[in-house]
Amino acid sequence: MRDPYSILGVKRDARHEEIKAAWRTKAKTVHPDANRDDPDASARFAEIGQAYDLLKDPKKRDLYDQARRAAEKKQRGETIMQQREAAREAAERAKAAEKLMEELARADARNRAQTGQKTDAKAETAEDIVERIFGAEAQNDPKVQQAAEAAKAAAGAAKSDIPGAGDDRTAPASLAANLFSALVRRFRTQQPAAEKAPDITAEATVTVADLLEHRWITVSLADEREVRFQLEAGMSDGHVVRLKGQGLKLPNMARGDLAVTLLTAREDAFSLRGFDIHTTLPISLSDAVLGCETKVATPLGEENITIPAWSGSDRVLRLTGKGLTDGKGGQGDLVIELRIVLLEKPDEKVTDLMRHMREGLYL
Repeated sequence: MRDPYSILGVKRDARHEEIKAAWRTKAKTVHPDANRDDPDASARFAEIGQAYDLLKDPKKRDLYDQARRAAEKKQRGETIMQQREAAREAAERAKAAEKLMEELARADARNRAQTGQKTDAKAETAEDIVERIFGAEAQNDPKVQQAAEAAKAAAGAAKSDIPGAGDDRTAPASLAANLFSALVRRFRTQQPAAEKAPDITAEATVTVADLLEHRWITVSLADEREVRFQLEAGMSDGHVVRLKGQGLKLPNMARGDLAVTLLTAREDAFSLRGFDIHTTLPISLSDAVLGCETKVATPLGEENITIPAWSGSDRVLRLTGKGLTDGKGGQGDLVIELRIVLLEKPDEKVTDLMRHMREGLYL
């Protein structure tokens, strides 16, 4: 996402009223209905809405401003920090190399002394040197073991390639170069994790059938990206899906997250209350009084139900386990609310019956 201040054309210290006014003006100008010939109108309109959504919320705006300032400060000091880090690493390398070379020289002298005396003492290997310098734990590290093996191979190659190297004088230098590179990388101080950019929000309209069948949903963002994710058990109306690393991208900062709020389609015949699915079933007056067998529509087809006799409009029927899964092994119900409806045209017999019942007259 681009800078929200530049999108709305306001200063960074603009008040809420200025931001709101700029958003209204921009929204009217780029609204898709007023720019039917512009294929990019919808994307620009969405970008403006997303920028306003970020700046109208004081908390989100403050987080964004802090992240932007930190990024700018970090970028300005990047060159100086790189120079300091390079100098520190160079000093570290020099110190480690000096120590390693001293130890290798001593090891080489001991090995020569043992060879000249023809004793049965075992010569000190690269593994012994690593353990003595850095401790036994380092010897068990696969990376250190690989470095020692590489050092021994390099030392052997140096001995065979250089004329007159039968006394193995080049081996310590070659061993030092290889061990030094691997060990300095291993013991170097870990850099702190990069700061995270602010999250951005979006909304996704879904149907109850989408949630029941765990379908894939596509969300279009203002920066012309499309993000897809799959609905899962435990999601319902108002659930917020957090997509890691799909949010705002700022220089020298870890990418933020995208928080998508699920909204069930209002024109759908079904609504959600938690994990229960609610629907209404119109019935005639005679069916309400006498009861009947009928069918009710569900998001995934029709179900047979029995309406008990003398069921009023306040009667609620439940089909257990026909709702959404809650993600914890349970499942909601399909809740059916009865609605008594009259015939389209007045019926004289029903009218007379109701009149007699109200006035207490019986034939």
